[in-house]
Amino acid sequence: MGPHPAVAAIRLAVRRVLHDVLTDYSRHFDHDRHPEQAQRSPRAEHIRFARAGAARTALPERPATPLVLVACSGGADSMALASALAFESRKLAVRAGGITVDHNLQAGSGLRAAEVVARLTAMDLDPVESVAVDVGRDGGPEAAARDARYAALDAAAERHGAAAVLLGHTRDDQAETVLLGLARGSGIRSLSGMAAASGPADRYRRPFLQLDRQTARKACLVQSLPVWDDPHNIDPAYTRSRLRHEGLPALEKALGKGVVEALARTAQLSRDDADALDTWAAEAEASVRDDDGRLECAKLYVLPPAVRRRVLRRAVIDAGAPAGSLFARHIEEVDRLITGWRGQRALNLPGRVEARRQGGRLVIRQS
Repeated sequence: MGPHPAVAAIRLAVRRVLHDVLTDYSRHFDHDRHPEQAQRSPRAEHIRFARAGAARTALPERPATPLVLVACSGGADSMALASALAFESRKLAVRAGGITVDHNLQAGSGLRAAEVVARLTAMDLDPVESVAVDVGRDGGPEAAARDARYAALDAAAERHGAAAVLLGHTRDDQAETVLLGLARGSGIRSLSGMAAASGPADRYRRPFLQLDRQTARKACLVQSLPVWDDPHNIDPAYTRSRLRHEGLPALEKALGKGVVEALARTAQLSRDDADALDTWAAEAEASVRDDDGRLECAKLYVLPPAVRRRVLRRAVIDAGAPAGSLFARHIEEVDRLITGWRGQRALNLPGRVEARRQGGRLVIRQS
């Protein structure tokens, strides 16, 4: 008899991501060793690498097998992910380890982190470590905790030379992210939710974006995996918690079942559209600059609004504005210097960046 359907589902999702990691790793590995052969097919690369890994043939430039870490809070999603990684890594040329981040936001958080380390170690993951962080206040408690967490995970990945870090975000998390983006009115990129792969060199991988939260919880139950339910997840002081326990149930009551799936599907469609528009904007940018690299207002004006605003956003960020502090309303104000010019004064933007129209050119620089 095979594994429980929930366990089979999470293992299959992780297996697919590990194959992707192997393919990427082997391609880069072979490029380092044999640049002249870098055009091999991904399938041939994977087979060659898997055989080398199985034989444990060490190469001097980097380990013969990539290290994949799981970011584990001890909750059901990440514990299910850790168990699937431990199982699948034994069948592939992959080393598996785990990281838990102690945010120091609750009494006993250090004990919770130690328990997670013990559970991951019992799964034969190696290396396993707990990293304590100090959470700031910028952007609110949720954003500050997220920034601290990703900084810790980035540092851990660099420290251990990890090829990838697996995150336990589910389809439910994706639906919540889409609704939060919709509420902010931040445009199509915000509606695209979380990418299956993101970060430097696609470091972060999210195998469970097509699986619901209940599947992960069921997989933990049938495997007798202890899980920790973060009290912040039910605290109405947090926006995502209110959305999870009040907003989404209200939507499903009003619109019927299937809202989560529809929102996750919207995220993928929006991401495809946003990627296409970003590519268009990148190609158009050179055509709207003069010989000195300054943006020409007349040429910007004839671009489609979605493309023009992307060019403007990139120009403002390049001038020094923090991307996380730059909102749609800021770009709309800059856009009006192109489309609604009435002699406006210079605009003050985040990061002490100033935008002004001068002599038919758009000048964006730090003040």
